[in-house]
Amino acid sequence: MTTPAPAPPAPAAPVSPTARELWAKARGLLLAAAVLALAGLAIAALRSGDRHGMLDPRSADRYGSRATAELLADRGVDTTVVTTTAEAAAAAGPDTTLLVVGPDLLSAHQQSSLRAAASGSGGRTVLLAPGPASMDLLTPGARAVEPTSVRGLPPACDAPYARRAGRADLGGITYTTSLEGADACYPSAGLPTLLRLPEEGGGDTVLLGAPDLLYNHRLAEQGNASLALQLLGSRPHLVWYLPSPDDGTAGNGDRSFTELVPSGWKWGALQLAVAAALAALWRARRLGPLVPERLPVTVPASETTEGRARLYRQTNARDRAADALRSAARGRLAALVGVPSSQAHLPQALVPALTARTGGEGPSVHALLFGPAPADDDALVRLADELDLLENRIAPSSTDKDRTP
Repeated sequence: MTTPAPAPPAPAAPVSPTARELWAKARGLLLAAAVLALAGLAIAALRSGDRHGMLDPRSADRYGSRATAELLADRGVDTTVVTTTAEAAAAAGPDTTLLVVGPDLLSAHQQSSLRAAASGSGGRTVLLAPGPASMDLLTPGARAVEPTSVRGLPPACDAPYARRAGRADLGGITYTTSLEGADACYPSAGLPTLLRLPEEGGGDTVLLGAPDLLYNHRLAEQGNASLALQLLGSRPHLVWYLPSPDDGTAGNGDRSFTELVPSGWKWGALQLAVAAALAALWRARRLGPLVPERLPVTVPASETTEGRARLYRQTNARDRAADALRSAARGRLAALVGVPSSQAHLPQALVPALTARTGGEGPSVHALLFGPAPADDDALVRLADELDLLENRIAPSSTDKDRTP
């Protein structure tokens, strides 16, 4: 009877992930990133058209202010657009109204320059939605309190220009002041959103909590046009200051990097950090029990033993090899002579039991199982043989029993 040929070994499973596995793991994240990118592009495209030329007297878009400039021109007021602080400060005078768009965007140096030029000039300064970042330098006698919604508000004051205009779209930021003679109009939650502060020389400063009444698409609503014409048309010249990042007089050299970064980016970075932390927690959370992974190959025990022996030999670790042999032998011998496994490595428990079983001398058994490390390779081989002989004396192998007549 012929012995069948052994079956060929099964092919080893690949250790590195395949392209299909990588795609299955990454496609979810890639799809989410693509959706976020497309959504961002769509939102940017939709918003870019509406907000183009915001509060620019040359823009005819919804949020531009060309309609306001044309109405002022019909009443003999010429409008000049400037983009630097030096131009705005040079234009200040008794026959000029200086309109500042976004005063919070100006640096402390720019705010101080504007204040020094406008104070005592006899002209009018109109600040659109000034907040806490600009109130201390531009309007030291007033303080920004809190934001509110923009809606149609009644004048609720005795100022002639406000009574003639009636209801107007105001709100945004509310203000408070301790100066006498100030006009506090269009209150929201009990605080004015339009504040006119008189100054020496016949000039004044007007604070508008929101610029909405100057937008092209809102100018014709309620009393917005009337209020805009009265506030901006009291002098024959209107200087419309649109701050520009290219302004060389900004004086930002003494500002730190975090102060130059807009607040919106700071909040965006904080949200990204929170999202990254949540994603890390989500990916680190275990979704189920551990799945055993198939080993690439199956290694027989004899090959593992032989490989470890070669490593011991390369490093001349005869002490470690002898300890491994003696430890394994002590465990097997303790089970044969009835010594508990917890005391298998205690000489006072194992050696007397072996001596009584074999009839040998205690010192020789002690030296064999607990003695010093072999001095050379030959001594290590003799140690392994003697351990085998000791085990065979206590429990002969099945081969020896078969040889017994």
